[in-house]
Amino acid sequence: MKKSSPSIIVTAQPTYLASQSDPMSQKFIWSYQITIANESDEIIQLLNRYWRITDMSSKVEEVQGYGVIGLQPIIKPGKQFVYGSFCQLTTPQGTMEGYYEMQTLDDTVFHVDIPKFVLSAPSSITQSFRSMLH
Repeated sequence: MKKSSPSIIVTAQPTYLASQSDPMSQKFIWSYQITIANESDEIIQLLNRYWRITDMSSKVEEVQGYGVIGLQPIIKPGKQFVYGSFCQLTTPQGTMEGYYEMQTLDDTVFHVDIPKFVLSAPSSITQSFRSMLH
């Protein structure tokens, strides 16, 4: 298994969902959009995912499983696969990072890193949350 492929680019765009969050109940929700761009010369398929989610109290949650959003997408050279999902934390800030397990048509399996990205509620919510803790 190869460690990673520099020609598969993963980007993330998180958005805090104030209307679905409830800071008083320590419920903070983000949506995020992931773009997986295949800049290689090979057709690839996403097999599995692994996420490491860390909140501002350093609590870590690991999530792994089959595909993404119920799919194991095939991504042709020069194409992108874009999907959206959600994350809930008990703190107003945290991070997400991980990797996708991918496969080429010749059954070569490799990992593609998902660069760490920050989940952050607006500063007014974060400051109020911190003052509630003291």
